[in-house]
Amino acid sequence: MKISLAEINSKVGDLKYNANLIKKHADIAYRNGAEILITPELSLCGYPPEDLLLETEFIDRCQHYLLEIAKKFPKLKIIIGHPKRKNKLLYNSISLLYRGKINKVYDKQKLPNYGVFDEKRYFSPGNKPGVFKHKGKTFGLLICEDIWELGPLEELNELNVEYIICVNASPYEFNKTKNKFNIIQKRLDKLDDVTLIYLNCVGGQDELLFDGNSFITKPRKNNVNDLSFFSGQFISQNIIADFSKKNHIEITRKYEKFPFHRKILEDSIAQIEVLNEKEFLIYNLLNGLILAMKDYIEKNSIKKLFLGLSGGIDSAVVLFIASKVLSQEKITAIMMPSEFTSNTSLKDANKIASNLRVNYKIIPIQKHIKVFEKTFKNDFEGLDKDITEQNIQARIRGMILMAYANKFKGMVLATGNKSEMAVGYSTIYGDMVGGFSILKDVPKTMVYKIANEINYKKIIIPQRIIDRAPSAELKENQIDEDSLPAYEILDKIIDLHIEKNYSEKELIKFGFSTKLVKKVVNLIKINEFKRRQSAPGPKITSKAFGKDRRYPITNKFRL
Repeated sequence: MKISLAEINSKVGDLKYNANLIKKHADIAYRNGAEILITPELSLCGYPPEDLLLETEFIDRCQHYLLEIAKKFPKLKIIIGHPKRKNKLLYNSISLLYRGKINKVYDKQKLPNYGVFDEKRYFSPGNKPGVFKHKGKTFGLLICEDIWELGPLEELNELNVEYIICVNASPYEFNKTKNKFNIIQKRLDKLDDVTLIYLNCVGGQDELLFDGNSFITKPRKNNVNDLSFFSGQFISQNIIADFSKKNHIEITRKYEKFPFHRKILEDSIAQIEVLNEKEFLIYNLLNGLILAMKDYIEKNSIKKLFLGLSGGIDSAVVLFIASKVLSQEKITAIMMPSEFTSNTSLKDANKIASNLRVNYKIIPIQKHIKVFEKTFKNDFEGLDKDITEQNIQARIRGMILMAYANKFKGMVLATGNKSEMAVGYSTIYGDMVGGFSILKDVPKTMVYKIANEINYKKIIIPQRIIDRAPSAELKENQIDEDSLPAYEILDKIIDLHIEKNYSEKELIKFGFSTKLVKKVVNLIKINEFKRRQSAPGPKITSKAFGKDRRYPITNKFRL
């Protein structure tokens, strides 16, 4: 028995494209002798479709393409994720197509409504198990959250299923891979002899990133698992699993092209044995960020990219990622020096632009600054220079970047990171401008690790960029630590407060000074208005700003 697992990269709302993509995988499956093709959760419409689900025509077209696929491959059993309407209610469903029609439908029973998930806004829960027969074997069906909560998995076990197919749209999180597998494995260990086929989608969708990372496993006997397979991360592929041999799966694959930073191994778990675990996680993260930007650019038909190149580490990393997803002649990096820009920054910006062979421009902004000084001379007379003048510089740069993007029909890439976004160390309508912010959920300390990973084989980012103290260079001899604690300390506080929900009192117990904790927490709270207006960027931590953390801008709660 051969089963085809399609780790596909759907486009939200592009039903014709997704249907053709499923047909392509059905053709691969059929030509390779597979009897069942499995596609991910909501693969026909893409995940998450959000308020598209509220449009009647959208649901009707999903049904149209579902039947079209069924009729084209009558001899192949195809499992497709899609939204379904019944009695004015919507369901997150999967259909088993066979002999030109819909043979079986299963509705997701457990609807997640936490973090980035909002499924109860749209869907009603199913209340019946999904079971079908194939070659004398009993198969059970689950959709994502069904396997995490008590009920659906145990119900299938009571029905004596031999195979469980769980289709997913499970977003990537840094350092989640092993933990996710171990939790599911422990749940599976309590069941009878059953084979789990866990399929996840791949690709970037606005603020979400899906890593594939599918697997096949069985309950462990005496702490030994004699059947396991892992697909690897961020690879859009078709996997043919041959179950004809006892306790052994023969695997064949067909990959789609992807501009990996370095060759990715097929087995994510095995990679940890080749690289040390920390190196593996950063290496995989970098490939995930490349995929997130690639999909955002391609799915939104963006042809040209512009970014401000400061000679600092953030813009250097963003430029490298951009260079992996778009040809060099379509990328323009612009250095916009002021009187505070150091020669070191000028040299380093020029060097990385040269290393990556992108278009590079130097547009001095001092004359523009003088115009603003003249404009405000009377009104600002007698007042000390402060953050106002610094922000003017950043906003001049933002305006220049947007002018180029508008005139040449491209998009600006924002270069800020999570640490800066957390405490508002950025200028709204200035360095925050952009259509996409690839580092939005990446802490500053992690940006340094990514830079070192980029340089794993040869120096692409000048080492001086990595080694020197970070600075916005908006005033004389400025460094970030003039305004902020060291990023190693700041990122720990952000992690504990944002991602783990520790209060000020609890943070102080970790050994941070009371003054520092109050300062950082206050900065996080008062800068929600900036974050609300920031460009979208992929979630990679356990709690990203945006869908994950919804904090009121106007509020008076203070400890």
